[in-house]
Amino acid sequence: MREIGHFIGGERVAGTSGRTADVFNPATGEVQAKVALADVSEIRAAVENAKAAQVKWAATNPQRRARVFFKFVDLLNQHMDELATLLSSEHGKTVEDSKGDIVRGLEVCEFVCGIPHLQKGEFTEGAGPQIDMYSMRQPVGVGAGITPFNFPAMIPMWMFAPAIACGNAFILKPSERDPSVPLRLAELMIEAGLPAGVLNVVNGDKAAVDAILTDPDIGAVSFVGSTPIARYVYGTAAMNGKRAQCFGGAKNHMIIMPDADMDQAVNALMGAGYGSAGERCMAISVAVPVGEETANRLVEKLTPKIESLRIGPYTDEKADMGPLVTKEAYARVNSLIGKGVEEGAKLVVDGRGFKLQGYENGFFVGGTLFDNVTPEMEIYKTEIFGPVLSVVRAHSYEEALSLPMKHEYGNGVAIYTRDGDAARDFASRINIGMIGINVPIPVPLAYHSFGGWKASSFGDLNQHGTDSIKFWTRTKTITARWPSGIKDGAEFVMPVMK
Repeated sequence: MREIGHFIGGERVAGTSGRTADVFNPATGEVQAKVALADVSEIRAAVENAKAAQVKWAATNPQRRARVFFKFVDLLNQHMDELATLLSSEHGKTVEDSKGDIVRGLEVCEFVCGIPHLQKGEFTEGAGPQIDMYSMRQPVGVGAGITPFNFPAMIPMWMFAPAIACGNAFILKPSERDPSVPLRLAELMIEAGLPAGVLNVVNGDKAAVDAILTDPDIGAVSFVGSTPIARYVYGTAAMNGKRAQCFGGAKNHMIIMPDADMDQAVNALMGAGYGSAGERCMAISVAVPVGEETANRLVEKLTPKIESLRIGPYTDEKADMGPLVTKEAYARVNSLIGKGVEEGAKLVVDGRGFKLQGYENGFFVGGTLFDNVTPEMEIYKTEIFGPVLSVVRAHSYEEALSLPMKHEYGNGVAIYTRDGDAARDFASRINIGMIGINVPIPVPLAYHSFGGWKASSFGDLNQHGTDSIKFWTRTKTITARWPSGIKDGAEFVMPVMK
């Protein structure tokens, strides 16, 4: 049985806590590895290594820090097939989908290659008599990231790339469900020239999370996961004097206007709803057609496409989607489908009971489609995180707009229309963080920021883009005066510019 440990001080180390968790092959349901679960002492060892390495790394000029990421990007491209296959073997998503996971992380690494410019401060000459003012952006010291299972390459890179580029050292606590790729990324960072100790990867569960949140030497924490845990991490980090950005759950809607290109909208829903088996925080899980005729056309076109989805293991190059990540996820999604039936939604396509020859014990759920879903139903309110799409029929644009506006989550939303006025009004009024206009999954590119509103996000600064540079640095402002003569006597009033 393969054993997976940690990456501390520039090398792989075995776990010492004596606790482990199973890592499954989602396609077969079999345990393929044991991952060590860190205790407080192991987190502390990682922090000590990070502290020791950070001072010298912060003093390294930004051009040389950037060169590490130039080399790292090159290594990611060289090892793309290896990384994607490793990722798929533990997550279950198709290899092409895994490559997309890696590339979206790689793009943030490309963005931080511009750190010499991004980390510049500001300067004002002559702010007052013989007074100049300037600011610096300096690293927070040691940062930490707690990442989910669904993007084991992308989200770690979204966190550690800007943090390390800014001169911080970093502790990464990835999901224990698919831990191998984050460890491999750390090895490639060392190969790219990163000094040992600047990036440490420690696997673990809640005990490791709590150790991170209470460690006095960790100054900032980034988290992605469910909303209840995001609230917990944000609150605990704040109580322990840390800055935090915490991203939670989602229930992303797509509004389909009567004038939309229906074939385009249907294809978008297929990819956005069923890609990666729906295990994406930006997946579209609610379709909102406006008008009965629009709804009927939508369901009529969706149904055969969902029924013909090719579902298989990651080794099937023609598969559209793979299994869910764990048996618990499989049971939860099946239970919520049953709940939807109980609540009176029309089950148009039932993905329960899907079996694949040779993979009967895999965690597969077929594509599922509900019609006539209402906002009172649990399947509408809950983030299912599986291949389940709900159709909520709206009689008007205003009714369609109100649905995502009233939902507790505010991660992403999309509208499909040919009407520029409707699209502009939608973008202006909607209370959601990321909006797609004829774009189903509006994940911004690396030089813009990623983040939701409402219960989808806690904290003032988003991931990647310039927000990430602000989050992983502290501003220091200097007021300097070089007088040519010395004035006698002290002034006791508040200084002002005369």
